[in-house]
Amino acid sequence: MESPMHSTPYVPEQPRMSQEEYARSRHAVWLGATALFTDELGNVLLVKPTYRSQWLLPGGAADPGESPEIACRREVREELGLSRSPVRLLAVHWLTPGHPDIAADLPFPGEVRYVLDGGVLTEADIAALCLPPDELSGYEFLDSRAAAERMTPVDARIMLAALRARLAGTTAHLADGRHVTEAPPLDRHDVHTRPRSGRQWPWHPGQVPDGLRVRQAWGWLFAPDGRVVVVVDPAKRLVMLPGGTVEPTDASPEDALVREAEEEARLTLGQVQRLGWVYDAAGEAYGGIGECARLRLTAPITAIGPSAVDPAVGRRLVRLLAMPEQAAALLGWEEQGYEQARLAAGIAHARWGIPLAPPSPITELPADDG
Repeated sequence: MESPMHSTPYVPEQPRMSQEEYARSRHAVWLGATALFTDELGNVLLVKPTYRSQWLLPGGAADPGESPEIACRREVREELGLSRSPVRLLAVHWLTPGHPDIAADLPFPGEVRYVLDGGVLTEADIAALCLPPDELSGYEFLDSRAAAERMTPVDARIMLAALRARLAGTTAHLADGRHVTEAPPLDRHDVHTRPRSGRQWPWHPGQVPDGLRVRQAWGWLFAPDGRVVVVVDPAKRLVMLPGGTVEPTDASPEDALVREAEEEARLTLGQVQRLGWVYDAAGEAYGGIGECARLRLTAPITAIGPSAVDPAVGRRLVRLLAMPEQAAALLGWEEQGYEQARLAAGIAHARWGIPLAPPSPITELPADDG
């Protein structure tokens, strides 16, 4: 018996495009690259163009045939007088044609912008900055909130996403200033950074001297994976360590930390260990009581409960898990914050067998369970 015949449906031959026609059919857009620089306090570098009122990150348009990295290096050299290679990619952004931040009379096909990490500029680096006077009228280092206020809305969102990506160890993918996928925790809760006044107060590892009252107990509190829990008050949008004022009802600073960790973040703590203290000469936060100590402690977290309203502020605090060095960068205490983070991680590893946290992004503890 013969097999049935199977035939392939007839498909008309498609007209072939010439190389020129194919090239013309491709999407043509602008390409730009900017650099995110900070000073040693974590403030963001912005430059003021002579041709517009808003401030910008250093950088600009890529020349024909330039890669984003080469364009960034060239622009940084031309605008700041610095010879720097970008550290890594922080954000990729797509700005659509017709976006309201673009002048209506500008023929604009859309732009892909790369934001690259320029790193931290030292005082010597800053002193050597040399701006082209015909293009830039000045520069400033600003905390994230102040920097955003100087920029157009879309540029501000790109800058903040890139800064938060640097802090969290991630890369942002944006379109018209918004995350293409779910926004990471720092963006979702609009977390900002700023240098804190406490960074200027002397840090002392070890015991508090006899006779110096302890008015504050904050803790570096470790999850089993080596990360620490930090909290964010949605009204202030700044990162804090769990802890607070030592109340008269607290038997000790350690008891104060245990109470505050439960109230603020629903954390149950194991053994609490003292790290050291910060000298506060005025005690203005406590009614001008004079010199006092602000204690820093560390402890392992043994249980995490569902989040609840903090009775002290009447709001539910956001709970984030961060590597100790990420937490130090967010806290804004400069070098003493990193010193505390290193000391706490060392104690956690030696005393409780908690591993040193591997590189990982900042994540949020769920509100409903641990």
